[in-house]
Amino acid sequence: MTDALAVIVTAPTADKAAELARTLVEERLAACGNVLPGVRSIYRWEGKVADEPEVLLVLKTSRELFPRLRDRVLALHPYQVPEVIALRVEGGSAAYLRWIEESLAPTA
Repeated sequence: MTDALAVIVTAPTADKAAELARTLVEERLAACGNVLPGVRSIYRWEGKVADEPEVLLVLKTSRELFPRLRDRVLALHPYQVPEVIALRVEGGSAAYLRWIEESLAPTA
């Protein structure tokens, strides 16, 4: 297992997802963000079932930085209750995992 996390966040538009990704990468809370348009989300909200287009944002970070990344997403996101889910990375290319670590803010 590694210290890396993949964090998924849904957003209303590709522009908003890209804005979130750019901010988090610039602040070194994420090594990168992948913006995946064309997501269709079906969910329950305020007692009704909604069916809406969304965009999926996949961020790469570390377990140590996740609380800061999560709080930053919550502060910047337009949704009242944004999705911010962290998934452990069990393994991967050693070079890629090292790049993630080197791209993030120092955690001293």
